[in-house]
Amino acid sequence: MKIGVTLHATDLCMDVVELAREAEARGFYSLYIPEHTHIPVSRRTPPPTGEEVLPEEYKRSPDPYIALAAAAAVTDRIRLGTGIALIAQHDPIALAKQIATLDRVSNGRFVLGIGFGWNADEMENHGIEVKHRRAHVRETALAMQALWANEVAEYHGEFVHFEASWQWPKPIQQPRPRTLIGGGAGPKLLSHVAEYADGWMPIGGSGMREAIPRLQRACEERGRDPGEIEIVPMGIFPDKAKLDYYASLGACEAVLRLPGLSREGVMPVLDEYAQYID
Repeated sequence: MKIGVTLHATDLCMDVVELAREAEARGFYSLYIPEHTHIPVSRRTPPPTGEEVLPEEYKRSPDPYIALAAAAAVTDRIRLGTGIALIAQHDPIALAKQIATLDRVSNGRFVLGIGFGWNADEMENHGIEVKHRRAHVRETALAMQALWANEVAEYHGEFVHFEASWQWPKPIQQPRPRTLIGGGAGPKLLSHVAEYADGWMPIGGSGMREAIPRLQRACEERGRDPGEIEIVPMGIFPDKAKLDYYASLGACEAVLRLPGLSREGVMPVLDEYAQYID
């Protein structure tokens, strides 16, 4: 099982470029950062952490695609991913080109971890009705995949629509950059994974044992080999027993959570986590 790390990057914590360089030097497999375009002041949507006050880090997220492109320029091996990206909050044609370019800049090392979102106000500012957010994500993903894989691509959905078009560059990874869907193991999420993704990112690693058989059935219903689906628990506070447990369930990668601190606060934790690299 490979070991990666994730940081809720901000303009106040350790720089993503510096962290990518240090993580690669220690042999970590991957580095993931999340996405928020903005956070409306309205607190109609409770924080996903269950805290009464939304943590400051949610207000200060950098653009992950630009940050990861910069990290790709100073690294050679480490996989660089979004954990998670809110793809429905983008124009799918423009985002497809952005991601394809990032995959080429990184020499095929980009990982597209995507999610459905939790902040109703943020989504609505992008013109997304919360009840339709999963359909928006699905159509955005499928439309981008059409542009990535085909010389001439078109897509006609309820929310995304474009006529037969050319778009280059194509990503190095074909037919798409490695795509993982993050979130809890409800039937809709597992169906999305089986339809258009390469794996599932259970946040915090919870619910894996019960969900994996259901994910396998969802794949079989779509004619996919369940063995192709990757399980990547995300945002873990690790210990050896926990990691051994995830490995026994078939996880191919575990992503450990770093604190959102300056270099002085992050580096001791990064060094501690290096003990878990096989």
